[in-house]
Amino acid sequence: MTTVDRPSYKVIGTRPIRPDGVEKVTGQAQYGADIRPPGLVYGRIVRSPHAHARILSIDTSEAEAMPGVLAVVTSRDLPTAADKVEELGETAVNLRELSENILAHDKALYHGHAVAAVAATSSQIAAEAVTRVKVTYEVLPPVLDVRDAMRPDAPLLNENRHTKAMDGSLSEKPSNIASVVQFKGGDVEAAFAAADHVLEREYSTSMVHQGYIEPHNSTANWNSDGTLTIWTSTQGSFVVRAQVAQVLKLPVSRVRVIPMEIGGGFGGKIPIYLDPVAALLSKKSGRPVQITMNRTEVFQASGPTSGTHIKVKAGIKDGKLTAVQATLSYEAGAYPGSPVGAGCMCMISPYNVENFDLTGYDVVVNKPKTSAYRAPGAPAASFAIESLLDELVKRTGSDPLEFRLSNSSRENTTMVTGVPFPRIGAEETVRAALDSPHYKSPMEGPNRGRGVASGFWFNAGLQSSVAVSVNPDGTVNLIQGSIDIGGTRASLSMQLAETLGIGYDDIRATVVDTDSVGHNDVTGGSRTTFASGLAVHEAGLDIQRQMVQRASALLNVPEDNLEYVGAEVRSKSDPSKRISFTEIASKSGQTGGPIVGKASLSARGVGAAFGTHIADVEVDPGTGKVTVLRYTAVQDVGTAIHPAYVEGQIHGGVAQGVGWAINEEYYYDEQGHLLNSSFLDYRMPTTLDLPMIETVLVEVPNPGHPYGVRGVGEVPIVPPLAAIANAVADATGHRFTVLPLSPRRIVEELYGL
Repeated sequence: MTTVDRPSYKVIGTRPIRPDGVEKVTGQAQYGADIRPPGLVYGRIVRSPHAHARILSIDTSEAEAMPGVLAVVTSRDLPTAADKVEELGETAVNLRELSENILAHDKALYHGHAVAAVAATSSQIAAEAVTRVKVTYEVLPPVLDVRDAMRPDAPLLNENRHTKAMDGSLSEKPSNIASVVQFKGGDVEAAFAAADHVLEREYSTSMVHQGYIEPHNSTANWNSDGTLTIWTSTQGSFVVRAQVAQVLKLPVSRVRVIPMEIGGGFGGKIPIYLDPVAALLSKKSGRPVQITMNRTEVFQASGPTSGTHIKVKAGIKDGKLTAVQATLSYEAGAYPGSPVGAGCMCMISPYNVENFDLTGYDVVVNKPKTSAYRAPGAPAASFAIESLLDELVKRTGSDPLEFRLSNSSRENTTMVTGVPFPRIGAEETVRAALDSPHYKSPMEGPNRGRGVASGFWFNAGLQSSVAVSVNPDGTVNLIQGSIDIGGTRASLSMQLAETLGIGYDDIRATVVDTDSVGHNDVTGGSRTTFASGLAVHEAGLDIQRQMVQRASALLNVPEDNLEYVGAEVRSKSDPSKRISFTEIASKSGQTGGPIVGKASLSARGVGAAFGTHIADVEVDPGTGKVTVLRYTAVQDVGTAIHPAYVEGQIHGGVAQGVGWAINEEYYYDEQGHLLNSSFLDYRMPTTLDLPMIETVLVEVPNPGHPYGVRGVGEVPIVPPLAAIANAVADATGHRFTVLPLSPRRIVEELYGL
C-alpha cells in the first residue's frame, strides 16, 4: 500500500467482520424471493417472441378463465404516462418510455419485451396461464447493430423520434439517433498537423450483462387503505418509490419500499421492471403478488450495458499526447439512455490533453433498454483510447507506462467538461505500476505478452440521510437507507466509530425502508462510502455536540470549557474533570432524554478515481484461447476505510472486465432472438479462468472528505478491456479491435478465416 499524506486512524484501515456476514454465510439473510406475506400469490410475465413487432391485439380471456388465475394485466391497466422527463432518483427518466418498457403499449421493441402479466395461486398455474394469453403481432424488421441503426434508411423503432442536439433542437427527419453530445477544446486540426505521429482506428464492443447471481424480483401488496408496500431487490429503494409512484400516478407518500438483501447488482438493479406490474396484479387480485424473473428473462429483458462502435484518432508530438478526436456510438437498447455521455467524459480523463473533439451518439436498437454497469460508458471508451495509444506509443519506441506518466492528469488538469481536477492520484498509480514487481519482472516464453492500460471514473455524491441513536449502555444504532452491496454497513460503521472515538463493535448498523429514514440515492460502487460517509460523519459530530451539552450538566462545567476527545468529554482547563461516552449515555434520561444525531445532505467534494493495470497473457495459436497468467491492479483509493473490501471490489471489477474482454457478449440471430440467455451459453469467467489478482492500493486522500474517501468500486472494471487486448497484441503481433477476444475471433483473424 502506497500512502500520500495519510493521517493515522484508530478504526479506519482495519479489517473488522462485516455486520451482515454471519447472516449471509449461515443462510439466515432474507433476499427478495424469500418474503412470504400472508395470502401470497405468484405472477408471471408474457414476453414478446419478436424483436420488433406491432401489437395488434391481446386476448386474455382463456387465461382469465383458468382455475387459480386471479388477475391478468396489460398496458391498458397502466395509467397513461405523459411523454415528459422527470428527475426520479439518480437519473432523469422519460415517464412514457419507462411505462412502455414495463409493459409494451403499441410495439414490442425487443425479444423478451413484457406484454402482459398474470397472477395465480401457484407458480405452475401462472406459468401455464401466460401461454394462454393470445397476442397477435405484425412482425417488423429489427435493427440490431448501432451502425446499422444510424443509417437514414434503417427501420425506425419510433417514427416520432427526432435526434436531439446539445442545444435542444430536433432533427427534421425521424431517426434512431436519440441524441448527440459533444465536448471540444483547443484546436484539434492544428495539433494533428503539427504532430510527429498520428494514428486512427475503429473499435467495437458487444452488449454484455452485469451477471449478478440473484434474479430481479418484486413482491407487492396493494393494501385496502390504498397504500402500496413493495419488497424488492434493488440498489435504490427511494428510486423504486419515486418511479413506481410516477408510473402508477400515486402520491409518493402512499408507496413504501422495503429493500431486501441484494444478491448483486453492479448498476443493473437500479431501474424498475417488475414492481408496477406486481402492484397492478395485487390491486386487481386483492392479494400480495410476487414475481421473480428466471435467468432467461434476466438476460432477455433486464438492462445490460451498451454495445459500442468508436472511431478515434490521436496525435503525439515530442512524447506528448497533443490531440484526440473521437466519435462514440452507443446502443441504448429499445429506449434512449445509453452512457455515451459518460464515455465521452471519461475517455481521455487520465491524460492532460489540450486539444480534443469528442462526439457521442445515443442510438436505439431492438435490444433491451440498457442500464448502468459499473463505471457505465467508461470501459468501452477506455478500450478504444488505451488500445490506440498502446499501438501509437510502441511505434515511437517509448515505454507505455513512461508515456502515461509524462502525460498524466494532475491537480488542476482540466477535464473535457472544463472543470479542473482537485487533488488526484492518476500520476501516483502509474508510478506505482512502474515500480511494481510485476512490471519489473521479465516477460518470457512463446505466445506470451504483456499489456497495460489506465482508466478513470468520476465518482458521485448525491443525497444521503442517516440517523444515529445512542443506547444507555454506550452502544450506538446507525440507521441508514443506502442498500448494502459491497460492505457499506461496515464502512459506514467504521467512519462513525472513528468520529465518535468508540469501538467498531459498539455500532449496530441497519438498512431500513423508505418510511423510516430520509431520502437516500442509489447505492453504487462510487457513492455510498463517500456520500453516506459524509452524512455519518456529520451525524457523529451532532452526537459529539450533544455529548458536550450533557457533560456540562453532569460535570458542572460550562460548555465552552469542554471538548470532545476520543470517547470522552473533558475540561479544557482541568483535564481531571472528564466523563466517558458510556457514562454520559447511561445518564441520558437524567440530562434531557435520548441522544439522537441526524444528518441529511447532498454530498459535495467528490474525488475522482484512477487506476492503472498490468496484464500478462498466453495465447494458444491453435485454439485461440487466451489465458491470463498474471494481473496487477493499481488504484488510487483515497483512504482505504476497510482494505479487505477495497481489495474485494478491485478483484470483482477486474474479473468482470476480463470476462468482457475475452468471453462475454450478447449473441443475436438476424431476427433479433437472443441465443445465449443462460449461464451455460453466456460465458462468464470462473475462478479457474483467473490468476490471483494482485492489488496495489495507492492512498491519495480526497480533500473533499474528512477521511479522504474516494469511491473504489467502479474504476477497476475500466482498464481490463484494453490491458487484455494490449497483452494479446503483444503476444500475437496482431491488433484486435473488436471484443470479446473469443477463441473463434482470434483464430479467424490470425489466419484470415
